[in-house]
Amino acid sequence: MNKPIRTISLFCLLLFLALMVNATYLQYWKADSYDKNGLNRRVIEAAYSQQRGAILVDGEPVAESVESDDDYDFQRVYEEPFKYAHETGYFSFYDQTGIERSQNDVLSGDDDVLFVNKLVDLLSNKSGKGGNVVLTLDGKAQDAAYQGLDDLPGDVEASVVAIQPSTGKILAMASLPTFDPNKLASHDFSAVKEDYDRLQGAEDEPLLNRAIQTTLPPGSTFKLVTAAAALESGKYTADGDVPGGPSYQLPQTSGDTGLIDNEGRSCGTDKIPFEQALAQSCNTTFARLGVELGGDALKEQADKFGFDQRYLTDIGPQAVSTFPSDATEPEAGQSGIGQFDVRATPLQMAMVAAAIANQGKLMKPYLVDSIQSPELETLKQTEPEEIDEAVSPETADGLTQLMVATVEGTANGVPGTAGPAAIPGVTVAGKTGTAQSGNPDVPPYAWFVSFAPAQDPEVAVAVMIQKIDGVDRGEIAGGLLGGPIAKAVMEAVIK
Repeated sequence: MNKPIRTISLFCLLLFLALMVNATYLQYWKADSYDKNGLNRRVIEAAYSQQRGAILVDGEPVAESVESDDDYDFQRVYEEPFKYAHETGYFSFYDQTGIERSQNDVLSGDDDVLFVNKLVDLLSNKSGKGGNVVLTLDGKAQDAAYQGLDDLPGDVEASVVAIQPSTGKILAMASLPTFDPNKLASHDFSAVKEDYDRLQGAEDEPLLNRAIQTTLPPGSTFKLVTAAAALESGKYTADGDVPGGPSYQLPQTSGDTGLIDNEGRSCGTDKIPFEQALAQSCNTTFARLGVELGGDALKEQADKFGFDQRYLTDIGPQAVSTFPSDATEPEAGQSGIGQFDVRATPLQMAMVAAAIANQGKLMKPYLVDSIQSPELETLKQTEPEEIDEAVSPETADGLTQLMVATVEGTANGVPGTAGPAAIPGVTVAGKTGTAQSGNPDVPPYAWFVSFAPAQDPEVAVAVMIQKIDGVDRGEIAGGLLGGPIAKAVMEAVIK
């Protein structure tokens, strides 16, 4: 072989080796990332021709794929779309959200848990079908939560979350306004883009899941955290007295800026029973306790209930509920009544109620109950997981006693503010909240948290009403608006 031929041969060999190295790199190391790249239209088009698994509630599909007679083999269909939109999310040509996104590998059949099913399909030359995702939602509780919000007058921005205290199962999660995921899953891609742009541009943000993605001042529902810190300090008992009074000037302040009052509620003078302070939601009591305990103690207690953490992994993104660091004395006083820089999601406040109901144990919330094969065989079951012990069992019992008095009234005959959540024949624990927005042009936010039955809790509920057009500003109150919704959700679970 002469030198020119040898040189050309070596050059061709190098080119061949380079080609093999590049092919191996693409096929072995990069293939998975290219497959999951949202811009890879070949993968998306292939997914449209595959029968995706169903998303189930109470054994019935709330999302499933049906045969299509257009350019693709299957069409994604959402039963009762508005009620479950924020949990299922949507599966469109351009994007996925909610369970459709977080459980995409299962629904598409690519998850390792479905390896045997994929192997059987391959050997039998059958087209593969995705696995099913079973949600923890209770259909009746979800109905009650969604209907309760939908029945409020006027345009509403609000949310409800219900949790099983002993496990962390999310039994209901409703958010208004909502949207129709069927329109975003359509095979008419021009119409999909038009509807998506409309939803993205809407002022009331219908794509936003307010249950987990909106943080607001929790107002008086946060007094449960302040009460927990007071009981945990050992300085107070549920049967004892706490500071009272018609008004309280925060330290280092003067005039109206730092003056706390009770808006006419019965809060005694110097000392009042702890039951009366929570039942009447006395701002002066909990602002004083906030100052006395200090910002660090309040933050430590809030963090034990889940503040400043992310804990929900089944859908997202999750907004983090926060309690301010290094709060000064007046800031601690404002924080003790759920104002200043305290912010919480409805899920977070449902977790506070659930931890109290569960003897102080805070459970990780979850929405995916199990993964099933296409033949409905359970392949993977979610196990409950404890996050923290928020308070001792003794403190949980004391808080429960205070919350029951807030629904039923105190032993000395003072009525509670949470009466609208009372259920005949069932002992209910509850707490109202009405939080100031800090903007005189923005009405206050209404909150309500509760659990029942108080001595053997099956469900904890949080209701948040961010905006309601059909009610005068002075009539926006957590007990009046949120209490009946919480009652309906609790009844749906326990009856």
